[in-house]
Amino acid sequence: MAPSVASDKARQLRNSVREAYDAAAREPHRDHAFPVGREFAESIGYPRDMLATVPPASVEAFSGVSNLSIFAEIARGSRVLDLGCGAGLDSLIAATRTGPDCIVVGVDFSASMLERAIEAAHEADRGNAIFCRADAEALPIKRASIDVALVNGIFNLNPAREVIFTELSRVVRAGGSVYAAELILREPLPPRVRASEADWFA
Repeated sequence: MAPSVASDKARQLRNSVREAYDAAAREPHRDHAFPVGREFAESIGYPRDMLATVPPASVEAFSGVSNLSIFAEIARGSRVLDLGCGAGLDSLIAATRTGPDCIVVGVDFSASMLERAIEAAHEADRGNAIFCRADAEALPIKRASIDVALVNGIFNLNPAREVIFTELSRVVRAGGSVYAAELILREPLPPRVRASEADWFA
């Protein structure tokens, strides 16, 4: 495939993924190509009593693939990156775990998801959770400034995986930790499914 064609396809994929997550943020209770919301969060291990402490703006639009912020080792005082933070559920949980004197940075490319994350952080009075709009391939974060990075389900939706791993290596300090969760295939998909953009999230 010619480089220009490949880059066009990557750009189309990025735009389609952004539109899908913007739609989930605007109307989380409608049907989407991927699971969204409180019931789904509970089904993958977020405790119900913990979700009750997080503002609905964040919980109702949750769309990760695992309960990373629950099982990750986040010591008090850790500087945390939540890459692909969505509506901010993992960020807010991490902000509680690391304590008010340290910071959690949530990064996402969906403006609509970030609006929810910011609203939820304000409502929860989590001043140590900040959010910014950026691409995973170009993080606005200083080298070796992060102790713990959480990546809850973005690799299948972004073909620039090598660049993302390079960025994580740049921003996470030596001896720091990266916790990542992703959907994996147990067997090859049939050609019909592989050729369908609607099945990116399946």
